[in-house]
Amino acid sequence: MKRSGTADLPLHYGQVPPWLYERMSRLGLAIVEVILADYGKDEVLRRLADPFWFQSFGAVMGMDWHSSGITTSVMGALKRAINPNSKSLGIYIAGGKGKFSKDAPNELLKIADSTGLNGDELVRCSKLSAKVDNTAIQDGYQLYLHNFILSDQGNWAVVQQGMHDSDGTARRYHWLSENVTSFVNEPHTGISGVNRGNILNLTSSEAEQNRNGIIDITKTDSEKWMQDFQRLILPAHHEVLASDVDMKKLGNILWLARENEPENFEDLLMLKGVGPRTMQSLALVSEVIHGAPSRFTDPARFSFAHGGKDGHPFPVPTKTYDETISILRTGIEKAKLGNQDKNQAIKKLHEIAVKTEEQFTPDFNLEKVIEEERQNSWRFGGKTVFGDAKPPKGNDGIQLSLF
Repeated sequence: MKRSGTADLPLHYGQVPPWLYERMSRLGLAIVEVILADYGKDEVLRRLADPFWFQSFGAVMGMDWHSSGITTSVMGALKRAINPNSKSLGIYIAGGKGKFSKDAPNELLKIADSTGLNGDELVRCSKLSAKVDNTAIQDGYQLYLHNFILSDQGNWAVVQQGMHDSDGTARRYHWLSENVTSFVNEPHTGISGVNRGNILNLTSSEAEQNRNGIIDITKTDSEKWMQDFQRLILPAHHEVLASDVDMKKLGNILWLARENEPENFEDLLMLKGVGPRTMQSLALVSEVIHGAPSRFTDPARFSFAHGGKDGHPFPVPTKTYDETISILRTGIEKAKLGNQDKNQAIKKLHEIAVKTEEQFTPDFNLEKVIEEERQNSWRFGGKTVFGDAKPPKGNDGIQLSLF
């Protein structure tokens, strides 16, 4: 197995309001289901083990794009949504924040009983990953969250987070285990005999060498070791600045959604009737589902899908959020009946965005975009932890020229 990366984040306290937490669970489940259907179980684990994708995932769900709260809230919402459906999805989530992190071993043993996996080895991997990040790497962060995500084929990922008491930051650690078999190239819906054998072979000499590799890490200087994987460092400021986003990628999405009607794109006819604001959200959600790893270096950009609960860059547009979920769920249900048209249209939306991006030159004011979103937020059911968005005084909203 390998440690895949870390993310350094400003500590952020506070509760996620129920109106957002419920939507996060539903959107998170829908995104995971589409990834499962299109790319397989291992790809879900790979995404969660990528610190940049994870932060973008949280931002597209309406969490504050830069904060440590993304970790606890996203994993809590996912566990709530996925575990009741684990048998059909083939994905399980153990552990959690605080006292719930200590439940991971017992939860893994129960999962092993129902799937036929080697529970002792899963518990060992869970404990080792926590041990390395909490004590072996002396970086000053004390773990307070540990989530172990696994498939019924035995592959797993770990997302855990520690707090640094002295500098006001949190650090998120990502781990990924890869079996010899690639379930992305040959996705399976269950455990076949051969794959079950590979899972039970975790105690083989090959697996033992991997585990010994973890112990070797403890003898290596932590600064040198930290250079060997992805590292995401986010700023303390709440507001989204032009320096926080890839202006070409964001500008292209805004242009595609606002300056063009879906009917102009033959391949997007299944999305006919979707308004510009929902199209903007769908384009960013589609990128989270179908985008290449290199496209997640600016997680702040994905906050332009559904805003942020603290009002940055703008209030969460709950009506748009609900429409996004509805479109994804409709596509998922139709796909189960053999009709992939809507899911393919959403995928095509991302492909079109990537293609038009090649010729796009950013020439817009990000502050104007944010101001327009805030002025019109009430139209889309805008909410923050401070309350509902109100219509601007003296007019019914504004429409700024962005390009």
